Amino acid sequence: MTSDQLHEEIRETNLSYLLLAQNMINHDMASALFRLGINEEMADLIAGLSPAQLMKMAASSMLLCQFRMSENILFHMITDYTQDRLMAQPHAAILMAGQATEKLAA
Repeated sequence: MTSDQLHEEIRETNLSYLLLAQNMINHDMASALFRLGINEEMADLIAGLSPAQLMKMAASSMLLCQFRMSENILFHMITDYTQDRLMAQPHAAILMAGQATEKLAA
């Protein structure tokens, strides 16, 4: 993959992420805050972006979204299919919700 191809992939990913984020925020703010892992101030900024601003942000060479699974246990719970599949994902969601609460308290 060339540098230009990589930049184009990042741009497309950023644009998709921003459009999805705007849609989620406009549809259900509380759910969007949890699922995106952002605070209300950031959500308001994203929701207020014009199409031109979205395109400009998407063109950044930096990936705007990030993995929220900073702990190995979360990654393991979501990807490990040998254990109890019915409880792994809800348990991971509970742990991720706790991380969001810890950030708000800080």
